[in-house]
Amino acid sequence: MTATAHAERIRAAKRAEAHQIGIDDISISLLVDRFYDRIQTDDLLGPIFAQHVADWSQHLPRMKGFWASIMIEPGRFRGSPMQKHIALGILTKAHFDRWLALWDETVAQNVASPAAAERFHTSAHRIADSLLTGVLAQRGGLAALRARSPKLAPLETKP
Repeated sequence: MTATAHAERIRAAKRAEAHQIGIDDISISLLVDRFYDRIQTDDLLGPIFAQHVADWSQHLPRMKGFWASIMIEPGRFRGSPMQKHIALGILTKAHFDRWLALWDETVAQNVASPAAAERFHTSAHRIADSLLTGVLAQRGGLAALRARSPKLAPLETKP
C-alpha cells in the first residue's frame, strides 16, 4: 500500500468515526459560533480577541476549519496556531484555563452525544496544553517548563 493510500484510509476512518458519534460540519459550525459568542463577551478573553480579531467573518470560518481538521478530516486547516499564540506575548495559564472552561461549558450545552462531547473535551485540553507549553517554552525556556511540570527534571550528566 502506498503512503497516499494509507493516509486516505486513515482519513476515511476518522471521518466515519466522527460521523458515527454525531460530529459533522454542521455541529462544529454551531459549536464554534456559540463558543466565540461567549468568548467575545468574556471579561478575561474578550478584550484579547477584540484587540486581535479584526473581522469575525474571516476568523470564524478559520476556526471551523481548524476544528473540522481536528475532529473530522486532517488537512482542512492551514495555519500556525502555535506561532499566533506565542506572538500575542501576554497569554498565561489563566487564559488557557478560562478558554477551556468556556469551551467545556459550551460543549456540555450544545453537544448531545456523550462520545462527541468527550472527543471535543479531550481534543481541546490536549491542544490547550500543547499551546501553553509552547508559549511558556518560548517565553521562559526549559526553566519555565520545569516549573510547570516537575517531571521535566534536569538530565543528569556523567562526568
